[in-house]
Amino acid sequence: MDELIRAISADGFIKMTAVSTREMTEKARNIHRTLPVVTAALGRTMAAVSMLGSELKRDGASITVRINGGGPAGTILVTSDNHGNVRGYVQNPEVDIPLKPNGKLDVSGAVGTDGMLTVIRDLGYGEPYNGSVELVTGEIAEDFAQYLHESEQIASAVALGVLVDRDQSVIASGGYIAELLPGAPDDTIDRLEENIKKAGYITPMFRECTAEEVIRRVLDGFEPEILERDEIAYKCYCSRGKILGSLMGIDRNEIRTMLREDKKIEVRCRYCGEVYNYTEADFPEI
Repeated sequence: MDELIRAISADGFIKMTAVSTREMTEKARNIHRTLPVVTAALGRTMAAVSMLGSELKRDGASITVRINGGGPAGTILVTSDNHGNVRGYVQNPEVDIPLKPNGKLDVSGAVGTDGMLTVIRDLGYGEPYNGSVELVTGEIAEDFAQYLHESEQIASAVALGVLVDRDQSVIASGGYIAELLPGAPDDTIDRLEENIKKAGYITPMFRECTAEEVIRRVLDGFEPEILERDEIAYKCYCSRGKILGSLMGIDRNEIRTMLREDKKIEVRCRYCGEVYNYTEADFPEI
């Protein structure tokens, strides 16, 4: 079971969210048939977007993140609802590049660094809010930390990780965002930095720890209080009706041509792979 946990330190100066996302990352891998480095890039992005999406309190609100750094993986697109459920897509899922000299997946090499991270918040009140920052490293976590700093004025530590097995399946996946709240004294910042160093790399942590255990390790000595605990999943909201509505926006002559040539219009959802077929009967006005 994938899980999202939200907590706050006893002194009220640190807010932290952690997610375990192995199942959703594995589901995305199976849907899109991603190779390991793309699995890692997409999995890290989904973990981050899940945590950001869970901050939205209004039902029906959503957040979409688009990353395009000019690398061979192309565009990564991930959307989360206000509960932290996500769906994701990557333009080129079968990218395969050499490992880094240290033996780790070269996510930055697949994503690239010559581009932008764009966040679109749709709160359901009209025009969505857009914010963008230039990519810093292409490793995803640092790029989200930069976004939070520049666009949201939030000082935070972001850690994201995906561990892929020899058979390309996902062993572990998850991440956390530790946010410093206004008024945090210097000694709190120093202690948090020391805890993060002591906790070590995020990927091994999620191989042996739950999301709550990660929080308690990073906030060791801060007496964290668990505020919220939710089950999260890879969830697509496509439907036959929604896609038909999108088709209605296409020029009528194009619709007629497609129906005349193929007798049907086939649409495959890029997020979940579901295939929908439409015939003349679905377009009575045409």
